[in-house]
Amino acid sequence: MKSRSESLIRLKKFQVDEKRRQVAQIELMIADFERMAAELDHQIEVEHQKTGIADPTHFAYSTFAKAALARRDNLGASAQDMQSKLEPAQDQLAEAVEELKKVEMLDAREQAREQSEIARREQLELDEIGQRRFHR
Repeated sequence: MKSRSESLIRLKKFQVDEKRRQVAQIELMIADFERMAAELDHQIEVEHQKTGIADPTHFAYSTFAKAALARRDNLGASAQDMQSKLEPAQDQLAEAVEELKKVEMLDAREQAREQSEIARREQLELDEIGQRRFHR
């Protein structure tokens, strides 16, 4: 019984760790996308200052700035997409943590029950020994 509950606890801990890794990976990706978009914003601003043209519809607008704008917008969309995946991943992590807690509590109750049974048996043995000595 002990090995089964220990195996279940190990499994639940593994699942919690895996969900934590997934959440951390999503958060890292969002941060990377946002950082890259900010860098592109800066490069676009520098290009605007260099060329003196900040209107994307202008016929002489920088090709580099156009490409950087498109890339920045794609990064923003990717960050939004990952943001939409973050909350469900956090919910799954919370569920996995809750399941782990339940399994650990059940294991603790089982161990307490086993310890109580051991103590009860030991007390019965001691009582029996005492009874034998008293009746001699």
